[in-house]
Amino acid sequence: MPTEPSAAPARPRPGGRTARTRTRVLDAVLAELTEHGYDALTVDAVAARAGVHRATVYRRWRDVGGLLADLFAAAADLDWTPADTGSLRADLAALGREIQDSLTAEPSIAVALIALSFRSADAARALRQLWADRYRQCEVIVERAIARGDLRPDTDARALLIAATAPVYHECVLLRLPPDPALPERAAEAAACAAEAGVFAR
Repeated sequence: MPTEPSAAPARPRPGGRTARTRTRVLDAVLAELTEHGYDALTVDAVAARAGVHRATVYRRWRDVGGLLADLFAAAADLDWTPADTGSLRADLAALGREIQDSLTAEPSIAVALIALSFRSADAARALRQLWADRYRQCEVIVERAIARGDLRPDTDARALLIAATAPVYHECVLLRLPPDPALPERAAEAAACAAEAGVFAR
């Protein structure tokens, strides 16, 4: 489930110069976070990196909190849907691979945002909301499987999705292990087998 802000958000945003400035500034925020961390993040550093006047940043975003809020808003705007392969296992595996790729990229924007959530209460709330939105988007994977007759209609989509993706977060974020190319498929197979056995029935 991607978290990177998009240069072309799904929801309408101001166009032209305003949109270009926003993109440059948010790109600068991400670069500062991934390279230097939250403690070094300042409006002046972002303005210098984005190549815009500091007064512009202060006028639109006011402070670091405003920059972070817009960063998460941009991430929520991503026009993204999970892959539709025609198979529950393959859909879950594709989702797991996408998550694994986002967590092991260099630098990883996803990991930077997770780390930020431990330093800022506002960022923590925004990230929880972002994850909730992403899981809602992914519920279509379970809905498609139910429509195909592969799962019981009372399957708890959120519980199934968490079971299929949690091993990836655990290994990549908590254990900091090198990416295992087979992990998304193993996690998807385990979660799908459990779901087909009724483990996630409400």
